[in-house]
Amino acid sequence: MSVVTLGIGEYGVINKPGDVIKTHALGSCVAIVMLDPATRTVGMVHVALPESKVHLERAQKLPGYFADTAIPALLEMMRGVGAAANLRKVIVKMTGGANVMDKNNTFNIGKRNVLAIKKGLWAERMGAVAEAVGGSISRTVTINMDDGKVIITSPGREPANI
Repeated sequence: MSVVTLGIGEYGVINKPGDVIKTHALGSCVAIVMLDPATRTVGMVHVALPESKVHLERAQKLPGYFADTAIPALLEMMRGVGAAANLRKVIVKMTGGANVMDKNNTFNIGKRNVLAIKKGLWAERMGAVAEAVGGSISRTVTINMDDGKVIITSPGREPANI
């Protein structure tokens, strides 16, 4: 059993019984979760910003940091550990994209992240089947390989599944 904890811009994959993958404190950041039911592979990425063009060097070093580079990087990693070649059958879920620091909606990073991720998924002919995005709360996401549930926790709230 291993626990994979992802930081901002990081991505990872689990596929063994007992494995857990999680990321903490999603504000405007968005976690994309991909579950391949055929191979029981779960991947997740913690996206911070919508477009890599703002910092191409960072995108090369940490592709998970940007929505437009995160999705291809996660798909490649999933294929690398045996996920199905046709990942269009993968179940995609996402959470985060809140507005916790920008009360005047000056930058709308959370909303822009969600839109960029949807655009990236559409480019791969994929789409999220469930999402918990927006609002003004921080979220932590945990997936346990044994049951495949995507559990979202937030301070002062009951855990939720998507």
